[in-house]
Amino acid sequence: MMKRLVCLFAAVAACACGSAPEKTASDEPKTFRMIEVPALLATPEERAEYVARNYWKNFDFSDTAYIRLPEVTEQAFADYVAVLGQLPPDLAAVSVRTTLSGAEADTAMFAYFTELFDKYLYDPNSPVRNEEIYIPVLEYIVASDKVSETDKVRPRYRLGMALKNRPGTPAADFTYTLASGATGTLYGVKADYLILFINNPGCTACKETIERIASSELLSEQIARGRVKVLAVYPDEDLAAWRDYRSHIPAEWINGYDAQRKMSQDELYDLKAIPTLYLLSSDKKVILKDVRAGVVERYLAGVSGGR
Repeated sequence: MMKRLVCLFAAVAACACGSAPEKTASDEPKTFRMIEVPALLATPEERAEYVARNYWKNFDFSDTAYIRLPEVTEQAFADYVAVLGQLPPDLAAVSVRTTLSGAEADTAMFAYFTELFDKYLYDPNSPVRNEEIYIPVLEYIVASDKVSETDKVRPRYRLGMALKNRPGTPAADFTYTLASGATGTLYGVKADYLILFINNPGCTACKETIERIASSELLSEQIARGRVKVLAVYPDEDLAAWRDYRSHIPAEWINGYDAQRKMSQDELYDLKAIPTLYLLSSDKKVILKDVRAGVVERYLAGVSGGR
């Protein structure tokens, strides 16, 4: 973490050295001027906080021409998201609120920035998707008096879903049914760690996730020892497809389906994208939410050496 921050702010300082003039003529191309971090801020933490609070200091939120310049504005935003990912959650939330407050200078600019937050932090296909940073975005929109009640419907719904099964909170319990007809519950699975794999038969990403977990030497060893268990759950209603696909699920995994369809109908879990992968502790608190298999593997490798 410390090394990443040092590298990050070294890059910020390098960008600042070639800063543009204070004002540009109207016929000159628009650019994004990176802030200069005061030299007296010596520690990575101090420099991180300064960048988080002042990243958009040189940006004119009232100039809507920037909306039509993604090579400038969106690139600056992508770099900003990289900064947010290095910050403590509380500081990232402060920065998000500061950014959105500035964007409220213009209705179109505010809409543009909320779309960028959606694209980078919420879209299931975004490589930098981060729900914990997206939550303060949604909270700001829902509380804003600049947003109509109609326009708050979607972010309010997304906020409600994002607040479910957050890291550090107990996972929602449910009953699963096996091919034999026997049933079990999430909380009834006993292991130091439980990988909850919500999937659909035959989906490409599901197949890749199965292969990624099954081919991991570390995960395979932990599963064989019983330290880690995998609960694969099908949340939908096409049981014929689920039964036909059973042979693709490793025999040592628990493979069931949600007969009551509470996952989807009662929205116990956010199923905006399939597959969905969670890592739970022995007492079924969420450690990792909606992550890729590699993230689970790295976490378990770091816990007691993964052994």
